[in-house]
Parts: sequence; C-alpha cells; structure tokens
Amino acid sequence: MNMGLLMVIPALVLPAPLVVLAPDNAAEALFRQARDLRYAQRWFEATQAYRTLLREFPSSPRAIDARYWLASSLEQDQRWDEAAEAYTEFLAKYPDQRMLGKEARLNRVRCWGIRQWDSPTATAGLASSLSDEREEVRIAAALQLAKHRDTRVLPVLQAGLRVDVSSEACRLALLSMGAQPQAAGPAQGRFLVVRVKERGKAEALTVRLALGLARAVGGYLSDEQLRQAKKKGVDLERLMDQALNAPKGTELFSLDDGKSTVTVTVE
Repeated sequence: MNMGLLMVIPALVLPAPLVVLAPDNAAEALFRQARDLRYAQRWFEATQAYRTLLREFPSSPRAIDARYWLASSLEQDQRWDEAAEAYTEFLAKYPDQRMLGKEARLNRVRCWGIRQWDSPTATAGLASSLSDEREEVRIAAALQLAKHRDTRVLPVLQAGLRVDVSSEACRLALLSMGAQPQAAGPAQGRFLVVRVKERGKAEALTVRLALGLARAVGGYLSDEQLRQAKKKGVDLERLMDQALNAPKGTELFSLDDGKSTVTVTVE
C-alpha cells in the first residue's frame, strides 16, 4: 500500500436544516408574545403583535381571543376610538361569543362614555346601546349618557332600580337629572339602621330593620323625641317611601332628648 497516496479529506459539514414552524405553531408563538407584552403592560407593542397574528393567520384558532385582546389592549392604551372600533369588529365577526361578547359590549360602552363629550359617534353608539338585548349593557349605556343629562335614558334607569347590582347607581343618576326614582317595590338589600346612643355609654345600640318594618322606628323614640320629630316635620308613616327614594348612606333624621340620640340612616 502506497502511504504517499493517502490524503486527508476534510469532513463534509452540512448546513443545519431550516426549521419552518407550522402555521398553528407560528400563530401560537405570536399569541404568547402578545400576551407576554400585555402582561408587561406594553400595550402598544402588544397591539402590534395581535395585529400581526390576525393579518398573517386570520383562520387560526387563536384569532377569536387575539381580536378581543387587541381591543382590550387598545383600551388599556387609552386609544378609546380605536378600542371601540376594535370591539365592534370583534362583535361583528364573532356574534356567538357569549362571555367575551358581553365583556366587549360593556367595554365598548365605557370607551364611548369617555369620548361622548367630543365624539358624536360615541354618543350615537351609547344611544344605540340603550336597546341592547342585554340588560346590563342597556344600564351601563344609560349611566354614561346620564352624565350628559340625556332624557332618553330615563326609562332604562327606572328599570335598573329593580337590578340589585345597579340599583343604587341608577337611583343616583335619576336624582342627578332631577327625576324621581319610581321603585316598583321595596328594594332588596336596603335597611333602615337605627342607632341609639345613650349618655354615659361608650357603645351605641344598632338595630337593622327591613323597610317593611319602617313604622317600628317610632318604638325606639322617647316621648320627647316623638315631639321633636313632629316639630321637625319627620313623617314616621312615610319612612319606607323616603328610604326607597334616598341613596344608601342617607341620614333620614337624628333626634336628641338629652338622655340619648337616635339616628336613622338608609343602608
């Protein structure tokens, strides 16, 4: 064997294979990037990532969530008009989304409420929401327009008095507009709170009465306090009506006979 013929042949180095992400994997990577940017409150960059995902992968399973979170990120970035438009696009493309659909409607109302002073489009959007199929959306829109003293909201606010979570806000909105709240019956969760503070005692006696027992308040008053109530024009027979039409925290009256002070509030 001729050793002189031996040659050193360099090893053949092949390039690393190019890894191409499948469309679903690429969309998922973009979605996670946008989500991380959103968690970091980098709203502008998050919106760019969501828009890239929607542009390049419109049929991705992540498109529904991406479109909603795009609108939410725009809202967090205080780009109110863009956010309202993005929520509208989400609702138009995905009308069957129940939970996200409700949130999108409520968030859009909030954006319009902020812009209603300067944007006729926002005011028109709020007005259209007064006839939304969801009661909470109608009430939210009415509360926003009430800031503008828009009388179109009165029927919605009156109806909102029957909804526990919005009853107090609707009552205050009606009063701010000079309208009398027309409660259909005793409001749930409302009580008359009677506090009797006797001289020389550190603690006051506190009694919570259901509105239907409003007349029982007189039993906590002394004869002198009853005379004071009459002199001050306190109508003990109409306490329930007063409590229904007064904001929570309202003090209806306070009477002092020198031995004790009785204070009645709505809570």
